[in-house]
Amino acid sequence: MERYFNTEGRCKHKEHYMVNLDSRLSRIKKLFVDRGKYFAINRGRQYGKTTTLMALAEYLQADYFVLAMDFQLIGTEEFANTAVFVRAFVRLLKKAASRWDLKKGWKLEALLEEISDVSTNRTLGELFVLLSRICEHAPKPIVLMIDETDSASNNQVFIDFLSQLRGYYLDRENSPIFHSAVLAGVYDIKNLKLKIRHDGEHQYNSPWNIAAEFDLDMSFSVTEITDLLNDYENDHHYGIDTCKAAAEIYAYTSGYPYLVSAICKYLDETLPCRKGFESMERVWTKEGIIQAVNSLLKKRISLFDSMARQLGLYPDLQNILKQMIYEGKQFPYSPAERAMNLGVMLCYLKEENGHIVMANRMFEMYLLNLFITQESLKSRSFSCGERDRNQFIKDGRLDMELVLQKFVEHFNDIYGGSGEQFAEAYGRKFFLLYLKPIINGTGNYYLEAQTRDARRTDVIVDYAGEQFVIEMKIWHGNEYKERGEKQLSEYLDYYRQKKGYLLSFNFNRKKEPGVKRILVDGKMIIEAVV
Repeated sequence: MERYFNTEGRCKHKEHYMVNLDSRLSRIKKLFVDRGKYFAINRGRQYGKTTTLMALAEYLQADYFVLAMDFQLIGTEEFANTAVFVRAFVRLLKKAASRWDLKKGWKLEALLEEISDVSTNRTLGELFVLLSRICEHAPKPIVLMIDETDSASNNQVFIDFLSQLRGYYLDRENSPIFHSAVLAGVYDIKNLKLKIRHDGEHQYNSPWNIAAEFDLDMSFSVTEITDLLNDYENDHHYGIDTCKAAAEIYAYTSGYPYLVSAICKYLDETLPCRKGFESMERVWTKEGIIQAVNSLLKKRISLFDSMARQLGLYPDLQNILKQMIYEGKQFPYSPAERAMNLGVMLCYLKEENGHIVMANRMFEMYLLNLFITQESLKSRSFSCGERDRNQFIKDGRLDMELVLQKFVEHFNDIYGGSGEQFAEAYGRKFFLLYLKPIINGTGNYYLEAQTRDARRTDVIVDYAGEQFVIEMKIWHGNEYKERGEKQLSEYLDYYRQKKGYLLSFNFNRKKEPGVKRILVDGKMIIEAVV
């Protein structure tokens, strides 16, 4: 069977193009499993947790017996009480142990039969006595793996299960138990809101406090994406510049596993033979990747749908994201801050140099579109952009200079007397609201992370294969303005552009609103002042 890029469930090397996991599996084995650690793999949705876990199970087979379970296979009703849960757990245990290569006559075989007898109501204590005997007589150390623990983690019986596991872990010199245990899911068990005990007491402290910190990077590096594309190119011989394509894919995804696979899948299966992409060599270019990104952002993808739901549930997190995107606010990272920690746990945010930043460009583009859409119905800026949009496209190209001219007119008419504090907080948002309906359907935009702060934000607009670099600044005197022009000129070199755009929000009463052209270091800069 010909391999393909997979975005649905677990990836398998023989069936799918995938990043080689051997180096990270080796590190997990060395740093955690071989040392007998109990740990959790908590990452955002579709981050490759199941793929990594199943690959790890195969990787460990030479040295360990692996009990690999998926708690999605335990129904909600099976967490109702201990006896029902024990039967469900034993069912999964039998299925997992059936993959072991057992010799006849081993005591382990008899113990597995004994634990299968669940005709009477067993307690968790009785279950763990049998589990301890199995671990004691196994010819190889046993590693327990439980995937999708989110299915169980808000149930008291699961907390009691973890308590038993913790107790045996602390006394494993006297009471044999699993050599290592791995729990995988989106949410960190230590941070979950748990159900109330029957006696009315809350269980706030998770018994999973024995877990070692799992801080290995599971995202894909540029090198790993390049190797992935080299594997694909070696099969097809399309003439792809795999290094450039990998760097461009990484620029949008920061190596988020699902997003990498989704872009590659679109380029391989959907984009070929469309106008301008008649050859596969042309498909796997910057222009093709931009097409893939724009297409994915318009689709109902479960990863994005989940993000929208989470923001609805956690308005504090949504507020942080809006301030970062609209106002360029920078927040110092603190794991004790609940909303911030949730954003990192869900992989929407990440810590970088002591601050939180967006996890990747595609997430920011999605959130920017989401927030703009939510505000568009009540926004006069959006209405103006929608009304004006037909005049900005000439021969299929976007006239960005005219966009700035019209925005200056509208902004001064609508918001001109609102004051400095108002414009600092909302000015950039209103420009994005105005721009959205103009490029909608054909183009897209994102905020450049390298230059974003409270005073400066660069917007990169992609429209019909053409890029526009727009710097939005809060005006703080002529010297600061001139420095901004110089910065923009240097930044244009990075994007290989000869023309850039500068939008200044100026609160000086003697300002002259409007648009003018200036030449800086051989670059044409269109400067708009509101």
